[in-house]
Amino acid sequence: MTSDALIEVALHDLAHARTGDKGDRANISLVPYDPAAWDFLSREITAERVAQWFAHRNAGKVVRYDLPKIQAFNFVLDGVLQGGVNGSLNLDGHGKSLSFHLLAMPVRAPRAIVDAAREARRR
Repeated sequence: MTSDALIEVALHDLAHARTGDKGDRANISLVPYDPAAWDFLSREITAERVAQWFAHRNAGKVVRYDLPKIQAFNFVLDGVLQGGVNGSLNLDGHGKSLSFHLLAMPVRAPRAIVDAAREARRR
């Protein structure tokens, strides 16, 4: 198998994430383990794809902010917290687990990018 072969992995094999929230809005920072994966992720993890991934949470508008100088992304999801901590019956009204949901997204990536990310994660 060549390094160009695509393999399916969970996004958490390529990046880590952190979630913040305010009211009914969540933001998820996505940071590749290996900076070389940033270009690949910028093509694959679009605002539209994230909105589809969070459709079960009735996410409204999703905006992706590219942060090329630190090789990261910030996704802002409106309406995803079902009213927020004060207005929701949801057990996770703060949205802290939303980053884990994003990181479970399947991605078809070149083996070389996956291998480099796994190596960077070990360091």
